[in-house]
Amino acid sequence: MYIKNSVYSENPAYAIIKTFSVSSLRSAFLGCVSSIFFNFFFRQYRAVLLKGRVPVSSVDHPLDEKIPFVPAWITIYLDFVAYWVRLVSFLLRNWRHRSYNIVNEFVASIGKLYAFAAQTYRKNFSTTKRPFYIARPRFFLIHLVDPHLMCIPSLHIMVVIHTYTMFSHIARMLGEEEILSKQLVEMKQGAMAISQAILYVKQHSVNCVAAGMYAMTCFDPVRFSAAEAENFISLLFGKAPAANENLKIPRGSRVHPSASPSTMLPADVQAEIRSHILTLYRRFLSEKREDRHWSEPLLNFMFPLRK
Repeated sequence: MYIKNSVYSENPAYAIIKTFSVSSLRSAFLGCVSSIFFNFFFRQYRAVLLKGRVPVSSVDHPLDEKIPFVPAWITIYLDFVAYWVRLVSFLLRNWRHRSYNIVNEFVASIGKLYAFAAQTYRKNFSTTKRPFYIARPRFFLIHLVDPHLMCIPSLHIMVVIHTYTMFSHIARMLGEEEILSKQLVEMKQGAMAISQAILYVKQHSVNCVAAGMYAMTCFDPVRFSAAEAENFISLLFGKAPAANENLKIPRGSRVHPSASPSTMLPADVQAEIRSHILTLYRRFLSEKREDRHWSEPLLNFMFPLRK
């Protein structure tokens, strides 16, 4: 069958219109949107209005000071919603009715992901130091709509990891792993770019990255195992995944190979950051106990950092 060359060529609006207009897709779509608004926006704004009901921890790390603030990365940072929605468009356009059950499962899983992360947020919010920079309209939008109280675990990290790992799972379900090899690499590269962007625009700390990865391993230990997590960390600040060195992302794409330079940070700083994220990720995993809630290692980490 003919497959479009790039997931990034898809229009996210197609997925929204299609999932809302088709009755068999609508329920998962509405459930996902409801979970996002309740678990992300409502919980944060309630905390702003009713201060003191849930403790807040400052989760910065000294390594964050070694990462420059680079406003140009804001476009990639804000792409994280379109990143997973484009995948829905890609599936619906190429597999049509055959993809409906798969799309329902994927869209519903995004809603479940937000609810899963909120199991930590409802007990302890977290924040980081971010510059008040509004010279670009996109930054003004962030300051306007995001109270910045949900840093651990990072939903950006969780969403992009869940998307690329679910895409691998979907490709196997469809029996199309070989024909989708370029798109699979492309999506992992996109996840890497967004993961770096959250650090360059100072929306998260390196601690948030490790916490988000740990949360993803708890949410889906089969598709995001410790081995996959270590591979993901090893690629941070490096070259795009090498499964296809000739991968071409369309011109004008929001995530382009040139947007992920390995030279932006000195090699020793890159290595230091990767080492810290890996060490903290392993620490969270080692502290996880079968008879206790998965969020306890994160809550214990944040407790001494409360304001």
